Amino acid sequence: MGIPKVEPERYEALLAKKAARLEEAFAVHAPPALEIHDSPRQHYRMRSEFRTWHQGDALDYVMFEPGDKYSHHALTSCPMVHRPIEELMFPLLEVIRADRELRFRLFQVDFLSTLSGGMLVTLLYHRQLGDAWQAKAKALAERFGVHIMGRARKQRLVLSQDYVVETLTVHGQRYHSKQIEGSFTQPNAIICQKMLEWAVDATRGIGGDLVELYCGNGNFTIPLASNFRRVIATEISKTSARAAIAGTELNQITNVDVVRISAEDFSKVLRGELTTRRMKGIELSDYDFRAVLVDPPRAGLDADTVGQVQLYDHILYVSCNPTTLLDNLKQLGESHEILRFALFDQFPYTDHIETGVLLRRR
Repeated sequence: MGIPKVEPERYEALLAKKAARLEEAFAVHAPPALEIHDSPRQHYRMRSEFRTWHQGDALDYVMFEPGDKYSHHALTSCPMVHRPIEELMFPLLEVIRADRELRFRLFQVDFLSTLSGGMLVTLLYHRQLGDAWQAKAKALAERFGVHIMGRARKQRLVLSQDYVVETLTVHGQRYHSKQIEGSFTQPNAIICQKMLEWAVDATRGIGGDLVELYCGNGNFTIPLASNFRRVIATEISKTSARAAIAGTELNQITNVDVVRISAEDFSKVLRGELTTRRMKGIELSDYDFRAVLVDPPRAGLDADTVGQVQLYDHILYVSCNPTTLLDNLKQLGESHEILRFALFDQFPYTDHIETGVLLRRR
Protein backbone atom coordinates (compact mmCIF):
# COMPACT_ATOMS: atom_id res chain seq x y z
CA MET A 1 0.00 0.00 0.00
CA GLY A 2 1.34 3.43 -0.93
CA ILE A 3 0.80 6.19 1.62
CA PRO A 4 0.82 9.87 0.61
CA LYS A 5 3.40 12.08 2.27
CA VAL A 6 1.67 14.30 4.84
CA GLU A 7 3.04 17.82 4.45
CA PRO A 8 0.85 20.33 6.31
CA GLU A 9 3.06 23.24 5.27
CA ARG A 10 2.25 22.52 1.60
CA TYR A 11 -1.44 21.78 2.05
CA GLU A 12 -2.85 25.17 0.99
CA ALA A 13 -0.77 25.25 -2.20
CA LEU A 14 -1.73 21.67 -3.13
CA LEU A 15 -5.42 22.39 -2.54
CA ALA A 16 -5.20 25.55 -4.66
CA LYS A 17 -3.77 23.47 -7.54
CA LYS A 18 -6.67 21.02 -7.27
CA ALA A 19 -9.16 23.87 -7.34
CA ALA A 20 -7.50 25.43 -10.38
CA ARG A 21 -7.57 22.09 -12.24
CA LEU A 22 -11.24 21.59 -11.46
CA GLU A 23 -12.22 25.14 -12.46
CA GLU A 24 -10.36 24.81 -15.75
CA ALA A 25 -11.93 21.43 -16.55
CA PHE A 26 -15.50 22.64 -15.83
CA ALA A 27 -15.21 26.10 -17.40
CA VAL A 28 -17.07 24.91 -20.51
CA HIS A 29 -20.22 24.57 -18.35
CA ALA A 30 -19.91 28.11 -16.92
CA PRO A 31 -20.48 27.00 -13.31
CA PRO A 32 -20.81 29.44 -10.40
CA ALA A 33 -17.89 30.13 -8.07
CA LEU A 34 -16.25 26.97 -6.77
CA GLU A 35 -16.98 26.21 -3.11
CA ILE A 36 -13.82 24.71 -1.60
CA HIS A 37 -14.06 22.47 1.46
CA ASP A 38 -10.68 21.76 3.01
CA SER A 39 -9.63 18.73 5.02
CA PRO A 40 -7.85 18.43 8.33
CA ARG A 41 -4.14 18.54 7.55
CA GLN A 42 -3.38 15.41 9.61
CA HIS A 43 -5.27 12.47 11.13
CA TYR A 44 -8.09 12.67 8.60
CA ARG A 45 -8.51 9.07 7.43
CA MET A 46 -11.01 6.92 9.36
CA ARG A 47 -10.32 3.59 7.63
CA SER A 48 -6.98 2.17 6.58
CA GLU A 49 -5.44 -1.09 5.41
CA PHE A 50 -1.84 -1.97 6.24
CA ARG A 51 0.20 -4.83 4.81
CA THR A 52 2.53 -6.54 7.28
CA TRP A 53 6.06 -7.80 6.62
CA HIS A 54 7.71 -10.68 8.46
CA GLN A 55 11.52 -10.69 8.64
CA GLY A 56 13.07 -12.96 11.28
CA ASP A 57 11.73 -11.78 14.63
CA ALA A 58 10.54 -8.48 13.14
CA LEU A 59 6.95 -7.76 12.15
CA ASP A 60 6.18 -4.35 10.67
CA TYR A 61 3.55 -2.42 8.80
CA VAL A 62 5.00 -1.55 5.41
CA MET A 63 4.32 0.70 2.47
CA PHE A 64 5.45 -0.11 -1.05
CA GLU A 65 6.87 2.06 -3.78
CA PRO A 66 4.28 2.64 -6.53
CA GLY A 67 4.43 -0.19 -9.04
CA ASP A 68 7.01 -2.16 -7.04
CA LYS A 69 5.66 -4.93 -4.82
CA TYR A 70 9.10 -5.75 -3.43
CA SER A 71 10.52 -2.36 -2.49
CA HIS A 72 8.98 -1.49 0.85
CA HIS A 73 9.51 0.74 3.87
CA ALA A 74 8.61 -0.07 7.48
CA LEU A 75 6.25 2.42 9.10
CA THR A 76 7.07 4.00 12.45
CA SER A 77 4.31 6.62 12.29
CA CYS A 78 1.27 7.35 10.15
CA PRO A 79 -0.06 10.91 10.55
CA MET A 80 -2.65 10.52 7.79
CA VAL A 81 -4.87 8.17 9.83
CA HIS A 82 -7.34 9.15 12.55
CA ARG A 83 -5.36 9.74 15.72
CA PRO A 84 -6.95 6.78 17.62
CA ILE A 85 -5.79 4.47 14.80
CA GLU A 86 -2.22 5.73 14.98
CA GLU A 87 -2.24 5.43 18.77
CA LEU A 88 -3.50 1.84 18.54
CA MET A 89 -1.76 0.35 15.51
CA PHE A 90 1.81 0.12 16.79
CA PRO A 91 1.09 -1.15 20.36
CA LEU A 92 -1.33 -3.67 18.83
CA LEU A 93 1.37 -4.97 16.49
CA GLU A 94 3.83 -5.26 19.38
CA VAL A 95 1.48 -7.68 21.14
CA ILE A 96 0.81 -9.62 17.93
CA ARG A 97 4.55 -9.83 17.20
CA ALA A 98 5.16 -11.58 20.53
CA ASP A 99 2.38 -14.17 20.10
CA ARG A 100 2.90 -16.92 17.52
CA GLU A 101 -0.83 -17.74 17.26
CA LEU A 102 -1.74 -14.16 16.41
CA ARG A 103 1.31 -13.55 14.26
CA PHE A 104 1.60 -16.72 12.17
CA ARG A 105 0.87 -15.93 8.50
CA LEU A 106 -0.75 -12.57 9.25
CA PHE A 107 -0.48 -10.44 6.09
CA GLN A 108 -2.73 -7.43 6.65
CA VAL A 109 -4.42 -5.39 9.38
CA ASP A 110 -7.47 -3.20 8.62
CA PHE A 111 -8.76 -0.44 10.88
CA LEU A 112 -12.22 1.16 10.86
CA SER A 113 -12.56 4.09 13.25
CA THR A 114 -15.25 6.67 14.07
CA LEU A 115 -15.46 10.19 15.43
CA SER A 116 -17.81 8.80 18.08
CA GLY A 117 -15.16 6.48 19.50
CA GLY A 118 -15.80 3.00 18.05
CA MET A 119 -13.00 0.93 16.51
CA LEU A 120 -13.06 -2.31 14.52
CA VAL A 121 -9.82 -4.15 13.66
CA THR A 122 -9.70 -6.95 11.08
CA LEU A 123 -6.73 -9.34 11.02
CA LEU A 124 -6.18 -11.09 7.67
CA TYR A 125 -4.29 -14.39 7.35
CA HIS A 126 -2.91 -16.83 4.80
CA ARG A 127 -4.16 -19.74 6.92
CA GLN A 128 -7.34 -21.05 8.48
CA LEU A 129 -8.17 -19.80 11.97
CA GLY A 130 -9.28 -22.07 14.82
CA ASP A 131 -10.29 -22.01 18.47
CA ALA A 132 -6.79 -21.13 19.66
CA TRP A 133 -6.74 -18.03 17.47
CA GLN A 134 -10.21 -17.00 18.65
CA ALA A 135 -9.18 -17.22 22.30
CA LYS A 136 -6.07 -15.12 21.72
CA ALA A 137 -7.96 -12.59 19.56
CA LYS A 138 -10.66 -12.15 22.22
CA ALA A 139 -7.99 -11.41 24.80
CA LEU A 140 -6.41 -8.93 22.38
CA ALA A 141 -9.74 -7.19 21.87
CA GLU A 142 -10.30 -6.90 25.62
CA ARG A 143 -6.79 -5.60 26.21
CA PHE A 144 -7.21 -2.71 23.76
CA GLY A 145 -10.96 -2.14 24.11
CA VAL A 146 -11.77 -2.68 20.43
CA HIS A 147 -13.76 -5.08 18.27
CA ILE A 148 -11.66 -7.65 16.38
CA MET A 149 -12.47 -9.87 13.43
CA GLY A 150 -10.45 -12.53 11.64
CA ARG A 151 -10.40 -13.24 7.92
CA ALA A 152 -8.86 -16.02 5.86
CA ARG A 153 -9.76 -17.71 2.60
CA LYS A 154 -13.48 -18.62 2.79
CA GLN A 155 -13.46 -17.71 6.49
CA ARG A 156 -14.85 -14.69 8.34
CA LEU A 157 -14.81 -14.85 12.14
CA VAL A 158 -16.77 -12.19 14.06
CA LEU A 159 -15.82 -12.23 17.74
CA SER A 160 -18.24 -9.55 18.95
CA GLN A 161 -19.58 -7.44 16.07
CA ASP A 162 -18.65 -6.67 12.46
CA TYR A 163 -19.59 -2.98 12.47
CA VAL A 164 -19.18 0.36 14.18
CA VAL A 165 -21.75 3.11 14.59
CA GLU A 166 -20.61 6.55 13.48
CA THR A 167 -22.22 9.78 14.67
CA LEU A 168 -21.81 12.86 12.49
CA THR A 169 -23.05 16.37 13.22
CA VAL A 170 -24.80 18.22 10.39
CA HIS A 171 -25.87 21.80 11.15
CA GLY A 172 -26.04 20.94 14.83
CA GLN A 173 -28.11 17.77 14.29
CA ARG A 174 -26.52 14.41 15.20
CA TYR A 175 -27.01 11.52 12.77
CA HIS A 176 -26.00 7.90 13.34
CA SER A 177 -24.92 5.43 10.65
CA LYS A 178 -23.96 1.77 10.74
CA GLN A 179 -20.61 1.04 9.08
CA ILE A 180 -20.11 -2.65 8.33
CA GLU A 181 -16.68 -4.22 7.82
CA GLY A 182 -15.86 -4.70 4.17
CA SER A 183 -18.49 -2.27 2.85
CA PHE A 184 -17.89 1.23 1.52
CA THR A 185 -17.86 4.16 3.94
CA GLN A 186 -16.63 7.72 3.50
CA PRO A 187 -12.96 7.66 4.59
CA ASN A 188 -12.65 11.29 5.75
CA ALA A 189 -15.31 11.96 8.38
CA ILE A 190 -14.70 15.70 8.68
CA ILE A 191 -15.04 16.14 4.92
CA CYS A 192 -18.08 13.86 5.02
CA GLN A 193 -19.76 16.22 7.50
CA LYS A 194 -19.02 19.13 5.15
CA MET A 195 -20.43 17.20 2.20
CA LEU A 196 -23.62 16.47 4.11
CA GLU A 197 -24.05 20.09 5.20
CA TRP A 198 -23.53 21.20 1.60
CA ALA A 199 -26.07 18.66 0.30
CA VAL A 200 -28.66 19.66 2.91
CA ASP A 201 -28.19 23.34 2.04
CA ALA A 202 -28.30 22.68 -1.71
CA THR A 203 -31.61 20.79 -1.57
CA ARG A 204 -33.39 22.93 1.02
CA GLY A 205 -36.64 24.32 -0.33
CA ILE A 206 -36.98 21.96 -3.30
CA GLY A 207 -39.77 20.04 -1.59
CA GLY A 208 -41.68 17.05 -2.91
CA ASP A 209 -39.98 13.67 -2.95
CA LEU A 210 -36.40 12.53 -3.55
CA VAL A 211 -35.09 9.51 -5.41
CA GLU A 212 -31.53 8.47 -4.59
CA LEU A 213 -29.33 6.10 -6.58
CA TYR A 214 -26.24 4.44 -5.08
CA CYS A 215 -27.28 5.25 -1.49
CA GLY A 216 -24.62 3.06 0.14
CA ASN A 217 -25.16 2.85 3.89
CA GLY A 218 -27.53 5.84 3.81
CA ASN A 219 -24.82 8.42 4.40
CA PHE A 220 -26.68 11.14 2.43
CA THR A 221 -30.13 9.59 2.74
CA ILE A 222 -30.54 10.09 6.46
CA PRO A 223 -29.75 13.82 6.81
CA LEU A 224 -31.48 14.69 3.51
CA ALA A 225 -34.74 12.99 4.52
CA SER A 226 -35.81 16.07 6.49
CA ASN A 227 -35.79 18.17 3.30
CA PHE A 228 -38.32 15.97 1.49
CA ARG A 229 -41.76 14.47 2.05
CA ARG A 230 -40.60 10.96 1.12
CA VAL A 231 -37.39 9.35 -0.14
CA ILE A 232 -36.74 6.20 -2.16
CA ALA A 233 -33.08 5.18 -1.83
CA THR A 234 -31.60 2.37 -3.93
CA GLU A 235 -28.44 0.31 -3.47
CA ILE A 236 -27.26 -2.92 -5.10
CA SER A 237 -24.98 -4.10 -2.26
CA LYS A 238 -26.87 -6.28 0.21
CA THR A 239 -24.55 -5.30 3.07
CA SER A 240 -24.84 -1.56 2.39
CA ALA A 241 -28.62 -1.75 1.93
CA ARG A 242 -28.94 -3.48 5.31
CA ALA A 243 -26.80 -0.75 6.86
CA ALA A 244 -28.98 1.94 5.29
CA ILE A 245 -32.13 0.35 6.71
CA ALA A 246 -30.42 0.13 10.11
CA GLY A 247 -29.58 3.84 9.80
CA THR A 248 -33.23 4.79 9.35
CA GLU A 249 -34.03 2.82 12.49
CA LEU A 250 -31.17 4.32 14.51
CA ASN A 251 -32.34 7.81 13.61
CA GLN A 252 -36.07 7.02 13.86
CA ILE A 253 -36.68 8.17 10.29
CA THR A 254 -39.98 6.97 8.84
CA ASN A 255 -40.17 8.68 5.42
CA VAL A 256 -37.45 6.61 3.69
CA ASP A 257 -37.81 3.37 1.72
CA VAL A 258 -34.55 1.54 0.96
CA VAL A 259 -34.69 -0.81 -2.04
CA ARG A 260 -31.91 -3.26 -2.89
CA ILE A 261 -31.73 -2.86 -6.64
CA SER A 262 -29.20 -1.59 -9.16
CA ALA A 263 -29.47 1.94 -10.53
CA GLU A 264 -29.86 0.49 -14.03
CA ASP A 265 -32.76 -1.80 -13.03
CA PHE A 266 -34.43 0.88 -10.95
CA SER A 267 -34.37 3.22 -13.95
CA LYS A 268 -36.16 0.48 -15.92
CA VAL A 269 -38.74 0.17 -13.14
CA LEU A 270 -39.37 3.92 -13.23
CA ARG A 271 -39.84 3.75 -17.01
CA GLY A 272 -42.28 0.85 -16.67
CA GLU A 273 -39.93 -1.57 -18.46
CA LEU A 274 -39.37 -3.88 -15.47
CA THR A 275 -41.34 -5.22 -12.53
CA THR A 276 -39.65 -6.76 -9.48
CA ARG A 277 -40.74 -8.12 -6.12
CA ARG A 278 -38.17 -5.83 -4.52
CA MET A 279 -40.57 -2.94 -5.16
CA LYS A 280 -43.40 -4.70 -3.34
CA GLY A 281 -45.43 -2.30 -1.22
CA ILE A 282 -44.06 0.79 -2.98
CA GLU A 283 -46.55 2.57 -5.25
CA LEU A 284 -44.52 4.87 -7.46
CA SER A 285 -47.60 6.78 -8.59
CA ASP A 286 -47.87 8.12 -5.03
CA TYR A 287 -44.54 9.95 -5.34
CA ASP A 288 -43.86 13.48 -6.54
CA PHE A 289 -40.18 13.22 -7.44
CA ARG A 290 -38.70 16.70 -7.76
CA ALA A 291 -35.06 15.83 -7.21
CA VAL A 292 -32.60 12.98 -7.71
CA LEU A 293 -29.34 12.34 -5.85
CA VAL A 294 -26.60 10.27 -7.43
CA ASP A 295 -23.26 9.32 -5.88
CA PRO A 296 -22.00 6.73 -8.38
CA PRO A 297 -18.77 4.71 -8.46
CA ARG A 298 -15.78 6.03 -10.41
CA ALA A 299 -17.25 4.84 -13.72
CA GLY A 300 -20.06 7.39 -13.39
CA LEU A 301 -23.59 6.91 -14.75
CA ASP A 302 -24.40 4.66 -17.70
CA ALA A 303 -26.25 6.23 -20.63
CA ASP A 304 -29.69 4.87 -19.65
CA THR A 305 -29.35 6.17 -16.09
CA VAL A 306 -28.25 9.59 -17.35
CA GLY A 307 -31.44 9.68 -19.42
CA GLN A 308 -33.53 8.79 -16.37
CA VAL A 309 -31.78 11.36 -14.19
CA GLN A 310 -32.53 14.06 -16.78
CA LEU A 311 -36.24 13.70 -16.08
CA TYR A 312 -35.97 15.44 -12.70
CA ASP A 313 -35.98 19.20 -12.18
CA HIS A 314 -33.08 19.08 -9.72
CA ILE A 315 -30.05 16.78 -9.85
CA LEU A 316 -27.58 16.54 -6.97
CA TYR A 317 -24.51 14.74 -8.32
CA VAL A 318 -21.64 13.82 -6.00
CA SER A 319 -18.66 12.40 -7.87
CA CYS A 320 -15.38 10.77 -6.88
CA ASN A 321 -14.16 11.13 -10.48
CA PRO A 322 -14.44 14.54 -12.21
CA THR A 323 -13.63 12.94 -15.58
CA THR A 324 -16.75 10.75 -15.64
CA LEU A 325 -18.83 13.58 -14.16
CA LEU A 326 -17.75 15.79 -17.06
CA ASP A 327 -18.64 13.00 -19.47
CA ASN A 328 -22.14 12.74 -17.96
CA LEU A 329 -22.52 16.52 -18.07
CA LYS A 330 -22.23 16.44 -21.87
CA GLN A 331 -25.80 15.09 -21.85
CA LEU A 332 -27.07 16.54 -18.58
CA GLY A 333 -25.85 20.00 -19.60
CA GLU A 334 -28.25 19.97 -22.57
CA SER A 335 -31.23 20.21 -20.21
CA HIS A 336 -29.82 21.45 -16.88
CA GLU A 337 -27.54 24.23 -15.62
CA ILE A 338 -25.15 24.15 -12.66
CA LEU A 339 -26.37 26.11 -9.62
CA ARG A 340 -23.79 24.91 -7.06
CA PHE A 341 -20.24 23.70 -7.66
CA ALA A 342 -18.07 22.29 -4.87
CA LEU A 343 -14.73 20.62 -4.23
CA PHE A 344 -14.36 18.33 -1.22
CA ASP A 345 -10.74 17.44 -0.39
CA GLN A 346 -11.44 13.87 0.66
CA PHE A 347 -7.85 12.69 0.10
CA PRO A 348 -5.28 15.41 0.91
CA TYR A 349 -1.81 15.23 -0.66
CA THR A 350 -3.13 13.16 -3.59
CA ASP A 351 -4.52 14.03 -7.02
CA HIS A 352 -7.96 12.73 -6.05
CA ILE A 353 -10.81 15.26 -6.25
CA GLU A 354 -14.33 14.80 -4.90
CA THR A 355 -16.83 17.06 -6.65
CA GLY A 356 -20.42 18.09 -6.00
CA VAL A 357 -22.80 19.85 -8.39
CA LEU A 358 -26.43 20.87 -8.07
CA LEU A 359 -28.17 21.07 -11.43
CA ARG A 360 -31.54 22.66 -12.22
CA ARG A 361 -33.62 22.26 -15.34
CA ARG A 362 -33.14 25.22 -17.68
